[in-house]
Parts: sequence; C-alpha cells; structure tokens
Amino acid sequence: MRKTGQSGKNVSPFSNESRNAYVVEQLTGSMLALLEEKPIGEISVSELCGRAGVGRTSFYRNFEEKEDIIKTHLGRLSQKWINQCKQAPDLPVREIVRIVFSHFEANRDFYSLLHKRGLTYLIKDILLELCGFDPEQELPAAYASAYVAYFLYGWIEVWFRRGMKDTAEEMIAYLPR
Repeated sequence: MRKTGQSGKNVSPFSNESRNAYVVEQLTGSMLALLEEKPIGEISVSELCGRAGVGRTSFYRNFEEKEDIIKTHLGRLSQKWINQCKQAPDLPVREIVRIVFSHFEANRDFYSLLHKRGLTYLIKDILLELCGFDPEQELPAAYASAYVAYFLYGWIEVWFRRGMKDTAEEMIAYLPR
C-alpha cells in the first residue's frame, strides 16, 4: 500500500485528469448502454452513476445534465471530420457532404441510437460550428453559414428517417451540379 506522508491514506495512482477521463469514459459507456434500453428522459442520474460505478459528485463534476455526456461523445467523434473540413475552408459542398456522410456511415450504430432516442438535434450545433456560423457575423455571412448548416442537418435528418440506406457517394449524386 502506498501512503502519503500527511494523511497515511491510500493515494490513487491516477492524476485528477486521469480520474476525470476514467469517469467520463465510464459514464459515456453506461449512458450509451442505457440508451439502448430506454429514452434519456427515463434514465436517472443515480441509475447512470450506479451502472458506471461512479458517484453522483463525479457526474456533476464533469457534466451539468445527462445530454452533456452525449454532446461530449458526439464532439469527440466529430472532431476528425470537422478538422478535415476546416483545414480546407474552400471545400466544395459536395466534398463536405462526402466527408460528413462517410463519418455517419462509419459510426452508424451510434447515430442510429441517437435517432432512435430523438437526440439527432444535438448534431445541429456541430454543423453550425463546422459551417462557421457566428451570430456576430455580418448579415450575409451569418445567413450563408446557417443555410449550409441547416441544409446538411435536413439531409442528415431525412437520411436517418429513411433508415440510413444511402451511401455517402449516393448522397453526393443527389446534389445538383
């Protein structure tokens, strides 16, 4: 047993950052498992923490509400394709659609679960960020970036509702030339 000189209690080998990462990982896995069973509104924080094997304090140290777990997971999943799009800011819409739908295809199970549980609206903020929307932008730029973000969101929503059958390549083929 490792002891500290001050308190004589066991000291965790994990740093605070490592402990928080562990807690977030446990809560995320538990939330996804519980969402397979029931809607998010039927999942209590106590049930979630019990499944994750962490205390309520750990939950509230990392999240304000249950949806924040999904938002954080969604943000991590999306970071690769967001970076890919942002590295080339002049990408044609066709290429952005290819990148976005390829990501959804690769993570089909997660996005099917989001759709099944009525949580696809959480994707909107990510798309607005991707498209560079900022309410402080000049009027034409703000509306143009919102137009592209909501265009993508609409396509994604319909794709979900139609069972996610079309491939990224088929989705691009539907775009006007």
